[in-house]
Amino acid sequence: MDWIFGIHAVQSILKSSPQRVTELRVLRGRQDARLQKVLNLADQHGVAVNWSTAKQLDEKADGRHQGVIALCKDGETYDEGFLARLVEERGQGGFFLMLDGVTDPHNLGACLRSADGAGVQGVIVPKDNSVGLTPVVSKVASGAAETIPLIMVTNLARTLKKLQQLGVWAVGTTGDAEKTIYEIDLKGPIVLVMGSEGSGMRQLIRTQCDFLAKLPMAGEVSSLNVSVATGVCLFEAVRQRNPAT
Repeated sequence: MDWIFGIHAVQSILKSSPQRVTELRVLRGRQDARLQKVLNLADQHGVAVNWSTAKQLDEKADGRHQGVIALCKDGETYDEGFLARLVEERGQGGFFLMLDGVTDPHNLGACLRSADGAGVQGVIVPKDNSVGLTPVVSKVASGAAETIPLIMVTNLARTLKKLQQLGVWAVGTTGDAEKTIYEIDLKGPIVLVMGSEGSGMRQLIRTQCDFLAKLPMAGEVSSLNVSVATGVCLFEAVRQRNPAT
């Protein structure tokens, strides 16, 4: 368990996964409309409020807490069986994100937030060499960790192959690809594959992808942070899949 802090993050947890909250602390004397929404949700779900001093909150929260913190259990994750059902349900509209070895909770949280905004139906990560759905991830995701399924699989390459057998095209990202993400057709059922923070996609995953794409870099910097690159690629897919937007 860990502390989640901030009005929006705590409100999202209380709204969608109140069973994860084991303790709620609020700054003594704070009274405003935004806080009242949090208090109403806590009362609705039977979560007791512990009124605390600013110093007590500062000691628990590693960041700007806005007078509200919550001690939470890790969130719920899903498995390969859930993913197979999801692919079948979504059909030609399937839109998934696969992260090959993203271990930083801030990056995973940011990827989940972008994925939720882009309409991704599931984010796939390996059980090993990947961060799970921790409170830090939930905090950074700003509510997305409670709305988008995080699917943890035993073997990423095997899962990718199963997705392809179900008709999902795999689009991998790598800096030395011949085509840019803007030249790849992203309109059908796809899984966008992003590599880890340091080394990118593993060679096994790379060779298994149907298409490889890169982001055109015009400056001196050779690559973007994985969460930033994920957002760019996902919303290029959104642009292609929703021409009216």
